[in-house]
Amino acid sequence: MVLVTGASGLVGRHLIQALVQKGTPVTGLYRSAIPKFDGAEKANWIQADILDIVALEDAIQGMQQVYHCAAIVSFDSKNTKQLHQTNIEGTANVVNACLNQGIEKLLFVSSVAALGRIRENEAINETMNWTEETSNSAYGKSKYLAEMEVWRGIGEGLNAVIVNPVIILGSGDWLKGSSAIFKSAYDEFPWYTEGKSGFVDVVDVVKAMVLLMESTINAQRFIISADNIGYREIFTMIAHAFHKKPPHKKVTKLIAEIVWRIEAVKSWFTKKTPLLTKETANTARANVSFDNTKLLEQLPGFSYQPLGNSIERICKELKEIHQLT
Repeated sequence: MVLVTGASGLVGRHLIQALVQKGTPVTGLYRSAIPKFDGAEKANWIQADILDIVALEDAIQGMQQVYHCAAIVSFDSKNTKQLHQTNIEGTANVVNACLNQGIEKLLFVSSVAALGRIRENEAINETMNWTEETSNSAYGKSKYLAEMEVWRGIGEGLNAVIVNPVIILGSGDWLKGSSAIFKSAYDEFPWYTEGKSGFVDVVDVVKAMVLLMESTINAQRFIISADNIGYREIFTMIAHAFHKKPPHKKVTKLIAEIVWRIEAVKSWFTKKTPLLTKETANTARANVSFDNTKLLEQLPGFSYQPLGNSIERICKELKEIHQLT
């Protein structure tokens, strides 16, 4: 039996779809309502919150493997407390429950933000960690400290592996998260930055996770990244797949500094999440590269799909979901 936390998120949903296609008995955790997607009806569902220790222990009882995908992703400083509770305390609860129930293996979905991704003079690899100097986000700090809980569990005898995906591309809720870049491209958002980052298809993330779970690999972390590409290039690829006009206005440092401050003031009055924060403004202008060789060496049968093919598929899926022309 396999348990998936964060089953309604982009990674969790695609993971459950992949597992049910393999015929794997899988249980997903949900907080308020059972998510609806293709394959969801073939999974078992348990209502539980990872901050509810008793409910979590009951959910993990009898499981052999646990994929911990649940997390809060936010680059708004007002959400620091929520990030700490869900990402750090929640992960500690999952680790403790896995230890108490004697599960065979835990796979934790972390992030490259935990590696300290503001490093423009060297490719980021798995030996690196978050520091005050290499990160500009409370989110990155929360994922780093969450990883420390997993390493604690490993020290106490837990069989576990950590994955650090880059920006994940997939047909999720395009009003939030990484999937929002597809809506921005569809709406012909005109602005671009000269920053660069790693990108990967959610299908490849899930494939790597399942292979790592089924392997004998233990007590290691892996960057999951298909390619290092500029934000302008990725937005242009998506715009072309939607047959929309690509971005054509460059965001300078001055413009970014002005916009995030305006958004901060608007957010204070409206109580809504700002479209741009100081953290996201700095990240979007950073030229960051990720070294993906470790995963490819450890999983010789694994390979990434060309991002162009992934974008074409995802845009087609989003058109169908939102009934777009």
